[in-house]
Amino acid sequence: MKIIRYEDRNGGISHGALERDGRVRQIHGNLFGSFQLSETLSIPGKFLAPLIPTEILCIGLNYKRHAAESGMAIPDYPVLFVKGVNSLQNPGDPIEIPATLPSDEVDYECELAIVMGKRCKNVPRDCAMDYVLGYTCANDVSARDWQIRKGGGQWCRGKTFDTFCPLGPAIVTRDEIRDPNALRICTLLNGETVQDWNTADMIFDVPALIEFLSGSTTLLPGTVILTGTPHGVGMAAKPPRWLKPGDVVTVDIEGIGALTNPVVPESRPFQG
Repeated sequence: MKIIRYEDRNGGISHGALERDGRVRQIHGNLFGSFQLSETLSIPGKFLAPLIPTEILCIGLNYKRHAAESGMAIPDYPVLFVKGVNSLQNPGDPIEIPATLPSDEVDYECELAIVMGKRCKNVPRDCAMDYVLGYTCANDVSARDWQIRKGGGQWCRGKTFDTFCPLGPAIVTRDEIRDPNALRICTLLNGETVQDWNTADMIFDVPALIEFLSGSTTLLPGTVILTGTPHGVGMAAKPPRWLKPGDVVTVDIEGIGALTNPVVPESRPFQG
């Protein structure tokens, strides 16, 4: 099932199952509890991020070739950082280049995102997949100057600006993804393919990440886990290829779909 979250023509927000003909069958109930498909069909107005996460956990340096292009050793344990829920962005809505805390080194990162469907803790890898609702596309947008030089030695400042976590277009339930570590994953920048690899290159696969992240730690339903990016990021290009206003970025993952966002400057309104 492909689950979307959308705004209807009357401004209401619902979840629904996307049919092959583009129509949506409404979902009643709780995605993280009991839900069922209704017989009601509707035409979605605007696609939204397919959920509002309870938290966003992110893994760095999780592809062998990306670690190599970054000049960093293969880690012994998954490298964890977080993105604030404020960073969530919808499919089709803009990625904003920060202006109040300015950055001219904003980068793209295509990532497979895991959506946890059940509360869990200390999950062994052999049953980790039982707690997964499904998968979606993510763009781990990163201000490299704030991540590396101006972030005080940690990554969160450069990773968690508003709009820096587009998600979507749908959650594909785990029954439709036979092996999440056998998917083609790509980024297109202005129509040009800049990342093109396979999730098989992950250092820590999906069950290993769930086992690690749930260790001595409760993962809540609605937790989103970004699983790392393959090689080909803008930072590693020669010369570096930073996002700029007017660009359009698409993350495309086999079996899930394409997540596209334009790039604009931050409008900088004060919001008290």
